[in-house]
Amino acid sequence: MEEKKLSCIDCGTQNCKFKTRTYPEFCLTTNLSEEDSRWALERYEEDRNLEIMKASAEVEYEGYCQWTRVQEIMEFAKKIGARKIGIVNCIGLINEARIFARILRANGFEPYAVICKVEGRAKTSMGIPAKCEEIGPAMCNPILQARLLNQAGTDLNVVIGLCVGHDSLFYRYSDAYVTTLVTKDRVTGNNPAAALYTAGSYYKKKFGV
Repeated sequence: MEEKKLSCIDCGTQNCKFKTRTYPEFCLTTNLSEEDSRWALERYEEDRNLEIMKASAEVEYEGYCQWTRVQEIMEFAKKIGARKIGIVNCIGLINEARIFARILRANGFEPYAVICKVEGRAKTSMGIPAKCEEIGPAMCNPILQARLLNQAGTDLNVVIGLCVGHDSLFYRYSDAYVTTLVTKDRVTGNNPAAALYTAGSYYKKKFGV
């Protein structure tokens, strides 16, 4: 049997944030190779990555437990000089996207949105099983969403409720940096962490016990 490889979820200390405490033998921090550390540090020097890291840290500090994520996104956008904000949203969250766009406009930004069903292509035209059309015939098109926002020249893209997997494709093909405002969860009212909070009670059956 292959030996289980332990990682950060198996650590009981999380002492990496203190730097001078004790660590388990399998700690990824204390076992980190110089090559991996150097590789990551070099990536921060690419494109605008270091600028993004600094702006993110400032937003975390300045708005800690005070700003909503909507405000955090706007403050982050200001710090990186992003004015044209791409909104990539699920058709089921069009109202939320419109509200967000109004807030952006009121704060001096230029929102530009591309909805998930853009082009209206049938799911079966892409080889998606016909049964999937029972909940709607048009496929989501995250790669096209990314292309259209790239062509629009957005400075920062914001995801509002893309489906699992569709968001993965959008992140991959977006030219601009991407952040997420809403993570879709149709069962919990778009609060996916609820399944984790209730893992010891109502959601316990998902553990198979």
